[in-house]
Amino acid sequence: MTNSSSTTTGKKNTKWHVLFGGFFGYMFDAVDILLLAVSMPVIIADLGISKADGGLLATSTMVGIGLSSIVVGWCADNYGRRKTLFWSLMLFSILTAAIAFTSTWFEILVLRFLAGLGLGGVWSIIVAYISETWPAKQRGRAASFVLSSFPVGAGLAAFLSYLIIPSYGWRALFLCGAGAIIAAVYFLIFVPESETWKKEKESRKNKSERVSISEIFSPELARNTVLATIVASFGLIGYWGCTTWLPLFLTQDRGLSLENMSLFFVVLNVGMFVGYNVFGVVADKVGRRTALIWSFIGTAITLPIYVSMTGEMALLIMGPVYAFFTAFVGLMGSYFPELFPTRVRTIGAGFCFNIGRGVSAFAPFAMGFIAQSYGLVTGIMICAVFFCLAGFMMFALPNIDGKKQPTAAQSNLEAQEGN
Repeated sequence: MTNSSSTTTGKKNTKWHVLFGGFFGYMFDAVDILLLAVSMPVIIADLGISKADGGLLATSTMVGIGLSSIVVGWCADNYGRRKTLFWSLMLFSILTAAIAFTSTWFEILVLRFLAGLGLGGVWSIIVAYISETWPAKQRGRAASFVLSSFPVGAGLAAFLSYLIIPSYGWRALFLCGAGAIIAAVYFLIFVPESETWKKEKESRKNKSERVSISEIFSPELARNTVLATIVASFGLIGYWGCTTWLPLFLTQDRGLSLENMSLFFVVLNVGMFVGYNVFGVVADKVGRRTALIWSFIGTAITLPIYVSMTGEMALLIMGPVYAFFTAFVGLMGSYFPELFPTRVRTIGAGFCFNIGRGVSAFAPFAMGFIAQSYGLVTGIMICAVFFCLAGFMMFALPNIDGKKQPTAAQSNLEAQEGN
């Protein structure tokens, strides 16, 4: 009886460590990515580069993320979630901090690409951990809470830029990327390896057998893999196409100072944080797929309204409203892992999401060219079309919502933690 009680307590502790460790790990993932976006106006001016060259810096990060999805997912499914996540966090934190010591555009380009190789693993491993430690009826809100750390990280990046850039310059800002080391150490100390993953690996007849990327393209999984990748690609093209250029839009087109732009960005991310968590609860009530459709369509409607605003007060009010609907990344975090069995969960979910991020890599670069010819407002409004396409593509995916047949380990977990 004591052993059973201690085991249940241990599993409950594990899920909370996954929740909070995942929150801070993904928060630093956001800090790393958004440091570039909030410092973009200053980098362009300081290095004397074009908007297209600035967009290419963001593109190189996303290309690295897209390429890493296969490698990191393969490592996590074959060698464990915990060790792979630790090294992913360490890699991008060190390489981001190294940007502080660069002197040319090309050096930043290379470091952003290499950091992307570490960044790509964080989302996919964390959502797999959540799927394997939280009961199905709570996974929507758990995943959305953890991934709502992204707007927290984005707001933190904006606030740090407000404090650091005017006094110390944009290079000093990138030293903040080293903060991810804290999250890496937390996982190493407090978060054990996934029991579901360990049991699945032990069940393999050949202990040296390795999971293959080709398994997510097997007849029973290929359709979900392809469709989910298309949804992620459309959604993230829209997101990164507009997010990369919103700071420049606010300063150049709407005349905000760098300090005010940073504060506006913080407020915008407050709206996003609230949206993630509200949509997480909604997803557990009405279903993950339905919540994703509402999020995509809501974003497609509110983005054009936001960028058509001209007054500072109108931008301040409408910004959080638009950001509220951009909760789809958190919702994909609870939906995508359930499209795949434990054996290929990290590869499958990570492939769909991070290949989507890789494809979206060209959005900032393309929007930079469009902005040069037709203006930033036109470029950002085009992004709304991609949100709409993502919403419509969701109708082609299954309405799973945690109701598929669980593994034995998941059944035991839910029986012990269902209350």
